[in-house]
Amino acid sequence: MSRNSRRPRRCRTEIPYRGEEAFVTGILTCEADFERVREWRLSDAPDYPTYLREAAELLAEAVEGYGAVRARRFHPEDFADHCLLHGVDPREQAARDGYLVNPPLRTQLVTYRGEELADFLPRLVRAREGGLALRYADLLMDGALCGAAGPRDGARAADPRVRRTYQQASEVFRRVLVGAGCGAYEFRVAVDAPGGPLEAQVRVLHWEDGAVRIHDEDLDLVTAVLCAGLYCELPGAAVLHGTQGSGALCGEYRQVAWSWRSTGYDWSPAALAVGGVAARPGFSLGTVV
Repeated sequence: MSRNSRRPRRCRTEIPYRGEEAFVTGILTCEADFERVREWRLSDAPDYPTYLREAAELLAEAVEGYGAVRARRFHPEDFADHCLLHGVDPREQAARDGYLVNPPLRTQLVTYRGEELADFLPRLVRAREGGLALRYADLLMDGALCGAAGPRDGARAADPRVRRTYQQASEVFRRVLVGAGCGAYEFRVAVDAPGGPLEAQVRVLHWEDGAVRIHDEDLDLVTAVLCAGLYCELPGAAVLHGTQGSGALCGEYRQVAWSWRSTGYDWSPAALAVGGVAARPGFSLGTVV
């Protein structure tokens, strides 16, 4: 957030609101980051609680005045790297604007729709972590995943093998959720990549009518990790755990934990642990339609 945060900046963006005028901002997500950027004079707020109140007011005003409102975590190290790379002064407004709309970091942008700031901040943190993982997945695929328009559009616009693999990855995740049935779950997947594990961890609500609630950025991340593993033929492991059932089904609930292992070509049931979560072999994905 800039020193002029009370006067929202207008900027054009094609991600993902083509033709609409969007408001883009960065938010410091913890007090430690707030203290680290004091020397750059990003905010006139005397302390972090005051900064958060001003950030919430800014977002509320932006929602009323703009066709789209998006934000990313303003990360001090990322910003310092950006300024060093481009030779700009971190105290200048142009440096902050350039950082916020920097194309390589656009996967970290999250759409704001009026929710409480306390609920929005964790999404910004996850989006940065997920954005780094997306860049890693794209690197593993030699730039074939994200392309110029994000993982979904990039996969659709890429060569036939990339499209097929992306669709295969989406189908793997769909079958996991359909087979599990309604409930509240956490899905974790890890692929053994050459430079270190490529991982995703997301929460999913699966309603009894078949509808699934998952943040777009989380869906992109899961699909990208699965896609990179299949595309590069890397071994991996996944676990789905949580509470199965719903109140609509006579209030029946049970704790479940299923896991699968990938040889790099497909996913099959296996007893293992992912991220400290031990699970029994999951159901065969081939039996799910």
